[in-house]
Formats: sequence, C-alpha cells, structure tokens
Amino acid sequence: MPNSRNHCSLEFLGRYGLGVLVTAVWLGRTGGCPCQLHPEPPPASLPQTSKKLVNSVAGCADDALAGLVACNPSLQLLQGHRVALRSDLDSLKGRVALLSGGGSGHEPAHAGFIGKGMLTGVIAGAVFTSPAVGSILAAIRAVAQAGTVGTLLIVKNYTGDRLNFGLAREQARAEGIPVEMVVVGDDSAFTVLKKAGRRGLCGTVLIHKVAGALAEAGVGLEEITDRVSVVAKAMGTLGVSLSSCSVPGSKPTFELAADEVELGLGKLVTPWMAPADEIVALMLDHMTSSSNASHVPVQPGSSVVLMVNNLGGLSFLELGIIADAAVRSLEGRGVKIARALVGTFMSALEMPGISLTLLLVDEPLLKLIDAETTASAWPNMAKVWVTGRKRSRAAPTEPLAAPDSTAAAGRASKQTVLVLERVCTTLLGLEEHLNALDRAAGDGDCGSTHSRAARAIQGWLKEGPPPASPAQLLSKLSFLLLEKMGGSSGALYGLFLTAAAQPLKAKTDLPAWSAAMDAGLAAMQKYGKAAPGDRTMLDSLWAAGQELQAWRSPGANLLQILTKAVKSAEAAAEATKNMEAGAGRASYISSARLDQPDPGAVAAAAILRAILEVLQSQGV
Repeated sequence: MPNSRNHCSLEFLGRYGLGVLVTAVWLGRTGGCPCQLHPEPPPASLPQTSKKLVNSVAGCADDALAGLVACNPSLQLLQGHRVALRSDLDSLKGRVALLSGGGSGHEPAHAGFIGKGMLTGVIAGAVFTSPAVGSILAAIRAVAQAGTVGTLLIVKNYTGDRLNFGLAREQARAEGIPVEMVVVGDDSAFTVLKKAGRRGLCGTVLIHKVAGALAEAGVGLEEITDRVSVVAKAMGTLGVSLSSCSVPGSKPTFELAADEVELGLGKLVTPWMAPADEIVALMLDHMTSSSNASHVPVQPGSSVVLMVNNLGGLSFLELGIIADAAVRSLEGRGVKIARALVGTFMSALEMPGISLTLLLVDEPLLKLIDAETTASAWPNMAKVWVTGRKRSRAAPTEPLAAPDSTAAAGRASKQTVLVLERVCTTLLGLEEHLNALDRAAGDGDCGSTHSRAARAIQGWLKEGPPPASPAQLLSKLSFLLLEKMGGSSGALYGLFLTAAAQPLKAKTDLPAWSAAMDAGLAAMQKYGKAAPGDRTMLDSLWAAGQELQAWRSPGANLLQILTKAVKSAEAAAEATKNMEAGAGRASYISSARLDQPDPGAVAAAAILRAILEVLQSQGV
C-alpha cells in the first residue's frame, strides 16, 4: 500500500504549518492520519459516518471517473485501469504527452484538466490514495503506442506519488520509452523546509497549463521539463478550512470550535471567526514573508497570477468575498494581478475552505497561461489584466425635473413635507409593534423594514424640498424605497408608487388620484401575485381604494371620502387576523398560528391614517 499518510495531506490543504501561529498539529493531537486509511481510530466524540451519494465505498472512484468520461466525448477510459485519456490520441503523433494524477477526491483535478492544450491523460487512485504503478505504466505505454515522442509525468510532491510514478517511469525507460518527471511542490506553509520538501497543491494545475501550452506548440520533452521546473519554483499555495471533510465510509476526521479555523497544519483560534479580510491578509503575509523558507518572492511591482480555489464545500458567496479580499490585499501591497482564476480546481471532497495560489509571471509565461485549451475544468478566462481595469461605471443620472416656483407649488411642497414627516413618525412609533406581529407569520422584521423606509425619507427631506408635482413626488419616493427600504415591502411600495405616478402626469384632480390608487393596486397584484383576502398589505389598500372610487363623482368631498377610506383600511387590516394567508411569507405558516393582524396591512392603514390627520389639520 502506498504511503497514503504523506499523499493525503492535500485534502487537508487548510492545515499546513504556520510556525508560531500553529497551536496544535494533527499527528501530535491524535496520533493518526487525517485520511483514516490507517488503523488508529478517530476520537470517539466525532460524529457518525457522513452521508455520501455513492453506490459503494469501494467503487466510488471508478464511478466518478466513469461519469466524467460518459459526459465528455473528448475522453476515453483505458480498459482495466482507472485511467482517462484524450480520445484523439492519434492527433498527438510527434508531440510530447503529458500525464498526471493522484488520489481521487480532489475533483476536478486531475481528469478535468485533460484536453488539447493541457493534459493527455490522468491516472487516478482511490480516494486520497496514490495511483497504482501498473496503471501509470499502462498510461505511459498507451500514449507511446499512439506515436508521441516522449512523456512528461507531472507529479505532486507526496511520498506515495513520487514512488509510484517514479517506479513506472523507470520501467517505461527500461522499455525504451522516453519519460521525464517533474515533481511539483508549491506548499508555502512551512517556515523551515524539511527533507520531504514542499507538498504539491493547487499550483500544480498551473503547471498542467504551462506544460500543455508548450506541448501543443511542439516543444520537445527536455525543454518542457526544464521550463516547467523553473515555473514551479516561482509559485506558492496556502489554504484555510472551517471544518473537516470525510472519506466515503469514514467519519469526519476532526472538529473545530466556533472560534477556530485550520490554517496550515495547525489550529488558529480567532475571536468568533475573524473577518475574511483579516484571514486573507494573514495568509498573504505568510506566503510572501521573506522569513518563510517556502515563501513566494512577491514584492511591490511584481506581476502574478492569482488562483482562489474552493476546497469543495465553500459557498459561491464566500468564494466571491475571498476573491475580493485577495485582490484588494494584493493590490494594496503594490502587486499587479495579471489574471485571477476563481473556482474549484483542486478540492478535498466537501471540505469548506479555500486555498490561494500566487504565480510570478512575465509576458512570455502569461501567453502560455492564456493559450487555448479544451480542458473542461479550465475557466474561460478573459485575457485582460485584473489590475488597472476599470471595475465600475457611473450610475445613470435621473432626468432633472423643471422647477416649479409658483406660490401654489410652494404651499403644496410644505404640505407634502408635513404629510411625509407624520408618516415617518407614525412608522417609527410602530416599529416594535409591527415586528411583534411579524414574528408569528414572518421573520420579525416588518417594523424594522418600515422604520428603515421612514429614516430614508427623513434623510431625503433634509436634503431639500420635495417636488411639488405629485407624479414626480411619487416617482422619487418609489426610487428611494426601492433602494433603501429593502425586502418585499420595499419592492411592493416601489411598484405601487411607480404605477400610481403615471395617471398624475396629466392631471392632479380627485379623479386622477382615484385612478392613481387603482393603477398602484393593479401593479401590486400583477407582480406580487396577491389578491384581496390573501392576508397581505393589499387588503388595507384595496379596501381604501374601493372607497376612493367616489372621488370620480362630480362634487366629491376629499376629506369625507378619505375618512371613509381610512376607516375601511383599518377594518380590513383588523380582519386579516381571521384570514388564511394566500401569499407572502405567511402563506407557509399554519393558519392555526395566525391569530394577529397582518403587519403589512396594519402599516398600510397607519400610513393612510397619518395622511388623513395632516390634511384635516390643514383644513384641506
């Protein structure tokens, strides 16, 4: 059996030593290997065997490789071996073949990087286990028989991989097949290098790319070997994990407390998880420190390729945050980022964590990185520098409304301010009450959402007088709430106000205001999919809207009809406590738990009441 203890270090990429930062080392803590391929049992307190979507533990590596080949017409399996090869081997006649591989569980490495311009083939071992010598030799023979002029083995620096690939190489050379081997060690964890050297990590994928571009260009075996050996010395990788992964059929291999992450081969205690910016800065500090024997000699003015690699279980949201932090941190140090690769390139099953790789580049090397490839796992990356690129554009300006300086407009503007201030005061006073109502049917933030809108309106009013034009006023309020209020309430109010503004562009009499109410309600129903009786804010507004139809009659009295509308809205809001929710978050809650009025309906009725009270006080 190969030395899997050395080989399997990759899946615990987030656990490399960091000198004084390391407070515990796995082997000293448990006496066992993280991959659990050795007889020492894990601590009894660890969880039971993790659930996996596999057919069998023994066959999972074969099934995974078969699935990749089945869905990729450019790949073929080598019968009798866990080997995947390019299906167009005959097209490589006269060129150098590139073979790599290692334990399964690091997908998409390595088979995802087979293709024109990258690898010719891959030899896969069982999960976190070096591939068999016989399979490596079979792959070498297969590419040789296809007419290639030599084979380069690209091997990660683990004892099992070095031994097995090395043995296969010697046997192939004894058969007269030209074979060279490059051992990649890009681990930047250790401050003092040991005899075993730096381990091979995600940077190996960049070596696949560079070697593949050279082979595709027809470069010879010896030159490719020499050039990629130089490139391999100009890069480094470091990772961090939030928890462990688990080999199929085994239990998770370690546990971390809420204030711990694994940085390198040791446990780093952080104050309830340090922010991503701080963790990334710590990683880059160590990777580039000259006191670290395995550092990357990156200095201000250096140009690099950055890889942000998902170790398997990190969300895309977190991956984006880490990528942003890495770019900002590097550029803040004066480092120029030529390319940034963000994704899953070399995983450790489902481990939630990331690794960062830095490769020093010049223009000739960058051309090799940019060279075309058909490998499925290589990203479709723009050939544009990250540093120096404009990453944002100015937001479009809103059309300027013609100022209205008439005396009537001034009075209307002052009245509008009074109405809006009363609405804001009302909503702020209802914050806790609305939140309490919302806890039974939603996430308890209805009051907070409306208060956020109220504060946004208050801030807007301090900037200057609101537009006198009703259409412009409603449009401005719509944009403000859509931007500041948030949640579905912000979207619904925004829809309502945007639609309500349209009838008021031509006229502003009472029939126009009634039409505005109808237009707003129609928009809310169209996009919110709610109807009267669904226990939503629409119930209050709909009841008011029905009363406001009377504004369309000749000689209609504004305040009398508005008073009836407000009372109807309040009654409708109270009636929602007896309704079964048909829309919104509350529709997912059992009706037996809904014995209070809908908070959105209560808020809408309160807004109408505030408007009425100001107009009454002004004697409109």
